Amino acid sequence: MPVEPTEMKQPQSTEMNMDTLYFVLAAFIMVNVILGGFRIAVGPSRTDRMLASQFLGTATVALFLIMAEVLEQPSLRNIALIFVALAALTSVAFVKSYASRTEPRINE
Repeated sequence: MPVEPTEMKQPQSTEMNMDTLYFVLAAFIMVNVILGGFRIAVGPSRTDRMLASQFLGTATVALFLIMAEVLEQPSLRNIALIFVALAALTSVAFVKSYASRTEPRINE
């Protein structure tokens, strides 16, 4: 039995659904940023604090990428790339400073 065009359901707007999804994702990331900030302030060791700060960098990148989509501003992706590069540099700097304090150097 053929379906009459008036009986067919109209597709729902995916734009509203995507905006809702972006908002929920951004809110979830912000809650995690608050918890990560607590870990930085109270963290029992330097390593815990460094891992929390790396997470904050990752969350910042995620928020910039979400904002780039919602606001239709591709330039925000470039800012996210800058944060990725800074996070990589801070990781290397932390590992070098931590390794130099914990391992004795052997002179050859």
